[in-house]
Amino acid sequence: MTTKDINYYLNLNWTVIEGVDYDFDGNPYHYIEIKEIPSFLFCAKTKERARENYIKQLKWTLQVMLERGEHIKEPGEDEDEIDWESLCP
Repeated sequence: MTTKDINYYLNLNWTVIEGVDYDFDGNPYHYIEIKEIPSFLFCAKTKERARENYIKQLKWTLQVMLERGEHIKEPGEDEDEIDWESLCP
């Protein structure tokens, strides 16, 4: 059985979403989200800086989730499918 510790989670193939947005002054910034962790977001002034540093933020996020005993949805984990037959008469 694999121990699901911080190193296990850091080495998963997360679904990384990258984008550009603008601050209140109209200045662009680059962000990285992780699809499986909706609360995760890392921002930086450049794409390169975001890519270099988001792993540190991911590690901190995962450590907090592990300490709290939260479920960490892994890449490829099935979404809860809606049972339409029970919802619709």
